[in-house]
Amino acid sequence: MRLFGRRSTPLSDAPAVGRELILADLDGVVYRGNEPIAHAVTQLNRAASELRVGYLTNNASRTDHAVAAQLAGFGLTLDAKDIVTSPQAAVALLSQTVAPGSLVLVVGGDGLVDELTKAGFAVTRNASDRPAAVVQGFAPHVGWEHLAEASFALAERPGEPELPWIATNTDWTLPLERGLAPGNGTLVSAVHTAVHRLPVFAGKPEPAIFEAAFARFGTRNALMVGDRLDTDMKGARAAGIASLHVLTGVDRPKQLVAASSDMRPDYIVPNLEGLFEPYPETKMSADGTAQVGSARVRMNGHIVEILDDGDSAINLLRAGCAAIWASGLAIYALKVPEQLYEDHWQ
Repeated sequence: MRLFGRRSTPLSDAPAVGRELILADLDGVVYRGNEPIAHAVTQLNRAASELRVGYLTNNASRTDHAVAAQLAGFGLTLDAKDIVTSPQAAVALLSQTVAPGSLVLVVGGDGLVDELTKAGFAVTRNASDRPAAVVQGFAPHVGWEHLAEASFALAERPGEPELPWIATNTDWTLPLERGLAPGNGTLVSAVHTAVHRLPVFAGKPEPAIFEAAFARFGTRNALMVGDRLDTDMKGARAAGIASLHVLTGVDRPKQLVAASSDMRPDYIVPNLEGLFEPYPETKMSADGTAQVGSARVRMNGHIVEILDDGDSAINLLRAGCAAIWASGLAIYALKVPEQLYEDHWQ
């Protein structure tokens, strides 16, 4: 119920203000499948005119040059050095694990092969070649035979140490024009089931890819822009940088209200226009009421109450997240009105 005369909370700086670096995810932020997402190109080009912009991708199927060419085709101003990939992070980890020039079994595509080759490693697809390590990443052509070769190479052998296994990322899904498709996490899970252990991961949310970005761009004063809580937001929190969740990709309002403390974003926006728009402050009252704009949500024990649906659906979502997150209560124990997590941004 809207309360007559209720004042809005004040506006603070836009999320991009005061940053030296924007780190942007790709799938679900810049594009979905082969189609650019509304406002992404305009806002990221604006950001690039004022500060550094780097693009972090867990997708290991393509080279940095191929990714840069695709983004340039959408109209983004960038080059290959602005692309930080999970294969680059994986090769950095591999270089700390095995000798230079070692033979590596690859499960994945050109992105992995290119980075391994540039780093001086030899590549095989056959476990019979007795590789020194296995590196696994996503590619659309990866099938049973590739996963089987990885499993053969990683099989436990009495008297021998475990073979190093590095995977580019844990993304369970990949957003495409037709919907969500299985991602690298599902492929890693298949090998995990066969060999009964897990790899070391290089991509988001692990620190390796963020550290690679900080080193390349020369600053840690960064804002991570993403659409996934378990990779983009969790990775940003672990890296100690601010994060902005955009509602153009995988995780929706229902996932946001239920987000655990290690993957909660600092900002929630409908699309990348929010990057440069003043952001409303959140006011918390002693009785557990959160107000954003004129939207007000209160915790009454385990019941989430909408006191005022406010001036916009996005501020209601922000207020609901703030109230629920501040309560410290597990989401499964709460009674949450559907209006709070209704998805207006599909």
